[in-house]
Amino acid sequence: MQSNTFSKLSTPIRSKGRFYKEKKSNLRSPYQRDRDRILHSTAFRRLKHKTQVFVNTSGDHYRTRITHSLEVSQIARTLSKVFNLNEDLTETLSLAHDLGHTPFGHAGEESLNECMRESGGFDHNIQTLRIVTLLENKYYNFKGLNLSFETIDGLIKHNGPIKDIKKIDNILGKNYFKNKINFNYSPSLEAQIASISDDIAYNSHDLEDGLNAKLFTLKDISELPVLKNLIKKHKQKIIKYSLDLALRQIIRDIINEMVQDVISNTKKNLKKNNIKTIRDVYKSKYPLVCFSNKMRLFVENVKFFLKENMYYHNNVIHRTNLGKKIIKGLFFNIKKNPKKFVQIHPSNRRNTDRLICDYIAGMTDRYAINLYNKIK
Repeated sequence: MQSNTFSKLSTPIRSKGRFYKEKKSNLRSPYQRDRDRILHSTAFRRLKHKTQVFVNTSGDHYRTRITHSLEVSQIARTLSKVFNLNEDLTETLSLAHDLGHTPFGHAGEESLNECMRESGGFDHNIQTLRIVTLLENKYYNFKGLNLSFETIDGLIKHNGPIKDIKKIDNILGKNYFKNKINFNYSPSLEAQIASISDDIAYNSHDLEDGLNAKLFTLKDISELPVLKNLIKKHKQKIIKYSLDLALRQIIRDIINEMVQDVISNTKKNLKKNNIKTIRDVYKSKYPLVCFSNKMRLFVENVKFFLKENMYYHNNVIHRTNLGKKIIKGLFFNIKKNPKKFVQIHPSNRRNTDRLICDYIAGMTDRYAINLYNKIK
């Protein structure tokens, strides 16, 4: 098993433990075991047929949640290695961060949240926690995957410290984590890296998917800061080779620019805030791992551009509206006769809506479409 030669800023290889005690492995670290449990989970496999932006039936070459998660993992491991952190934990958090997504991407999430308005709402980050703590059922002695406290902490704080835990209490149950998690502390550097790698991956790759789908052109994005110089650099290559090949290189360069910026800016933040140990990380102002002001402006511009030209494009909106209609149709049709679709124990009758929500959130795009057409 790997020895702890990590930086003092990293999450130690010796875990604080799990909710249910288990015999330690001589072959794998606690975080390698967590990663493997994620990879072998049903929820992870289903991500291959869940929408990133384009509904999964749109084409074979657009990204899905599973390809996105793998790309996040690759970027995150690179950053983790630069800072000599716990790569296995970073990889685990990257692979698990989207487990709770519904069919049809954020449109599905919005729709399911509306259906659950009177029953605690829906949040894909908290749904990830439900999956790894309750819904995956592969062990005799406990429900869920019994991941390490460090992995759970990183998943809870994917977007930073939690100031208001009402939503977590509503969806998971009051004090579910039994004071094992300090919600006010900043997340580990590994968790912060997984989070920013998510931003790097979806901004750059959504640009690529949008260009491939011909929703916009290189000319349309050439006035965005950072991109302007990159596209100019590759202009002659487009003539010599092909637009497709040049596009792939431009996307690689965008990712590289963002990664280099995160490395440089994070080093400055660690020095400026005198971060010497992992305890300093937990007690520091969030975030330490972030873009420079210049790059942050670029990322915001890309997000705005994608929102206007991709996420709100007529072709995409038509399919996402159909996705919303399917989610709502499934919820209210299943609610008429829930026992036909979900297992309801006597102790769980009050939570029937949440069980229906779990069932729908776990569906792939095509399963949701087929079931909706069958029962509508």
